[in-house]
Amino acid sequence: MVNFSTLQKEFAQYDSEREKLIKKSRDVLKLSKQVIYAVHRDELKDAERMMKEIEKERKELDKIAMHDAKMTYEGSYKIAIQEYVEAALYFSFVKTGKLIDIDVLAEHYILGLCDLPGELNRRAVFLAGKGKITEVGVIRDIVDSIYGEMLKFDFRDNEIRRKVDAIKYELRKLEDLMLDLKLRGRIDGER
Repeated sequence: MVNFSTLQKEFAQYDSEREKLIKKSRDVLKLSKQVIYAVHRDELKDAERMMKEIEKERKELDKIAMHDAKMTYEGSYKIAIQEYVEAALYFSFVKTGKLIDIDVLAEHYILGLCDLPGELNRRAVFLAGKGKITEVGVIRDIVDSIYGEMLKFDFRDNEIRRKVDAIKYELRKLEDLMLDLKLRGRIDGER
């Protein structure tokens, strides 16, 4: 005979852990957005402090997710981790000029990486306004590189494919910005 009370307990336990996951995901998501906002304002010390905090929160989130392998594909977890990846990559790029590896599922890393060009584009516009044209070119080059690398994949997931297409549009905006700067005489010669 089927033990329905055992099945009910398993479902109840999963739901309980899922609720914890959702709450902790919100914490990670909120901090990720705050990091990105601080970096946009060039408040790197605040961003660095928040990155330490977010690492702690992410460890707690991952501990909850270990309850069941399915939890790493729950929407709230996936969105929180992809936003975390975006924040960590953005912070790292602005601070060091480099992208970093992050120990998350490959799909989550790719999703966060695909969102990065939007933030980099915002930074490029900010830098152009300050006359930091060389840095705008560096951002255009890294977005071009990210797009080139993403084209080497054969993504079957519609969400990832849409995000890769979005990189193309961010790259086009950056190229338009570079052209505008050149036409205005703010860039000498070819890049």
